[in-house]
Amino acid sequence: MTLAAGPPTRDAGSENFPVASRLIAPALRPKVLAFYSFVRTADDIADSATLTPAEKLARLDSLECALDDPATTDPVTRPLHDNAVGTGEARCMLAAFRQDATQRRYPDWAALEAYCNVSANPVGRLLLRLHGETSPDAEAAADALSTALQVLNHLQDLVPDRDALDRIYLPESWMALAGGEAAFFDPANLVRRRAVLDTALDRVAERLDAAAALPRLLASRRLAMEAGVTLAMARRLLARLRGADPIAGRIALTKADALTALVSLRTPSDAALVRAHVTASRSSFSRGMAALRGDRRRALWAVYAFCRAVDDIADGAMPVAEKRRLLARWRDKLRRPDCAVSRELARARDRYELPVVECEAMIDGMETDAAPAVRMADADALDLYCRRVAGSVGAMAVRIFGAPDATAFGLALGRTLQLVNILRDIDEDATRERVYLPLDMLAAHGVEDAAAARLLAAPGTSLVAHAIAAQAEAGFVEADMALRGLDTTALLPARIMMWGYRRLLARLLARGFAPPRTRMRLSRGDKARMAAFALRLAPVSAR
Repeated sequence: MTLAAGPPTRDAGSENFPVASRLIAPALRPKVLAFYSFVRTADDIADSATLTPAEKLARLDSLECALDDPATTDPVTRPLHDNAVGTGEARCMLAAFRQDATQRRYPDWAALEAYCNVSANPVGRLLLRLHGETSPDAEAAADALSTALQVLNHLQDLVPDRDALDRIYLPESWMALAGGEAAFFDPANLVRRRAVLDTALDRVAERLDAAAALPRLLASRRLAMEAGVTLAMARRLLARLRGADPIAGRIALTKADALTALVSLRTPSDAALVRAHVTASRSSFSRGMAALRGDRRRALWAVYAFCRAVDDIADGAMPVAEKRRLLARWRDKLRRPDCAVSRELARARDRYELPVVECEAMIDGMETDAAPAVRMADADALDLYCRRVAGSVGAMAVRIFGAPDATAFGLALGRTLQLVNILRDIDEDATRERVYLPLDMLAAHGVEDAAAARLLAAPGTSLVAHAIAAQAEAGFVEADMALRGLDTTALLPARIMMWGYRRLLARLLARGFAPPRTRMRLSRGDKARMAAFALRLAPVSAR
């Protein structure tokens, strides 16, 4: 008697990602297909609409008994014994299918990752073992890829999983940020849902970055090619999910996507991935970074990508506890790099003697931003925050520029640039309940702490903003004076940033700080001049 719930709902050719493709050695394909057949049967049992949870568990238990019995006649388990493959990994995955039979919601991301550890990671480990790959680094990269693929599938199938199985893999605590489950799935609630989805996709992107080295870590050329294709397809699906709403309709890869992934087998280096992150950010800092060449630019890109990664965690639409856990994970990455960004950052730290304490200071600042509400009690609190989130960058940047004696300049300029950021983003920060204007200064102008939007609408707030702007103006003057005794050629990137931020501050002052405050940006002409400065086609004047 078969234990299957019915005919297979899918075959190897209809899965999102390659299963025993022609890239796998012919001698190994039957082993992979035998394992796939077992997993497909177990998955279909767990997903059956006609079996009760108890019946599902009973059949899954029987499958495990068949795994333990070399003489079994069960048609889906027998090939595993005949091919001497996958019984350990299959047993691990049965734990996931038992979970599917009884668990319909997940409380947090850690619980979802734990599920992926048994529902997806064994597949990657099986492929490694079949190919004789024993590197711990390769296993870690394979785990990262498997987890990323599983989460992509979950996000792709949010609606069908909920409709057909009453099962949702996006954590409840995340959906709560969009108003709860019902609100999350409300087609009209796109803005709040998009914020949560994009944050989830950031987690997938981080796992794909951790998996990026996999093809380079493999001795088997065929498996390396398979891994490269799978990575490319995963990134294409990630991009599609960023560009469309999976609640409005299922988003899937096309045959053209698969063909593109197959013909572009070149695996990007860590440096190329970091460069892509920097380019995608479209930051005004890119103009300053463009003034560097070769390895120095690569190092600064790494620092910027690190700052962007931890900042995205602090700003992400996820529970505070998740933010703190992920920031703590980044502290581990500083000592044990496991992804493209952390590996490139480690390389930059080694080559330019960047203090790890500066990276830790940045994470400290992001932990401040990760709080449900942010307030600066006084000037000392603001100075400490600026020291962490901007001074750290300045201290690392001057070393990369080749001016390690300019650390004090870098720290001071970092503070000044951050003050301009605070003034530019005053209303955007308020949407996250963040107010960086010191409370004691606000109180001195009759403004008491309140909800951020209400606080920033008070008449006295603009006076405090003008006072902070005066500090920034003084900071630029001090930077000009400090530059006279430093290597201005090496510090060209810093001078470019000074010029751009000075222009931005001038526009903020011209606009004023009374509501309504339109967000100020550099003009195209400003950016073109900064690009010219970077190419050394024009001198960078103080103004």
